[in-house]
Amino acid sequence: MDLEDITAAVLAGGLGTRLASILPGQQKVIATVKERPFLEYILEQLDQAGFKNVIICTRHLGDQVVKAFGDSYKGLFLRYSNEQFSLGTAGAIVNALPFLKSEDVFITNGDSFFDCDLQSFYEFHLKKRANASIILTEMDDASRYGKVDINENDEIVGFEEKKENGGPGLINAGLYFIKKSLLLEIPKGRPVSFEKEIFPRWLTKGLYGFKSKGGFIDIGTPRSYKEAQSFFG
Repeated sequence: MDLEDITAAVLAGGLGTRLASILPGQQKVIATVKERPFLEYILEQLDQAGFKNVIICTRHLGDQVVKAFGDSYKGLFLRYSNEQFSLGTAGAIVNALPFLKSEDVFITNGDSFFDCDLQSFYEFHLKKRANASIILTEMDDASRYGKVDINENDEIVGFEEKKENGGPGLINAGLYFIKKSLLLEIPKGRPVSFEKEIFPRWLTKGLYGFKSKGGFIDIGTPRSYKEAQSFFG
């Protein structure tokens, strides 16, 4: 299956609390980076990879995202799934399930960008016959993110919490392929986090890690937002 047959979902509903001091009243995914909304870099990546259908999961200041992008971006058809209250990363996807038509669903965070080959990632997901796959990348300092442990078969076997002086390690880069049948098992009607609740629960359900090298940036803090200005050439 080509990526044009896969529905992609972008998580774009975060409060952006840590950025409020420098971006008051603005949804962080449309924060300007080199004169472009940050989310545009993600949509550009999806378009170049061959996706066609994208669901943007919104909540906080979601109307700003709709106004910025409307119903299309280049070759992408955009639709919006809006939360009435904060549902967390996994809960947002459950809320968007009526829009997710493909057997495998691609999910990406809207406030981080990882420069990688998404077609190779999908081929890995298929080859492993994975129920869920996460892109992992090596960081010299994983303290802000927490670490992910894998075995020799690329199966994820554990997650380590964020901690100071965490040292180097593999981190979750925020890009996933997950079977819709597995998404249907996520609890409904309450906030649910992939990172804290769901992924640790799926350790015995065919969860794999795809190691990839590439530039990674997030805009979750004033410092990383400033660094993003020099990340994109």
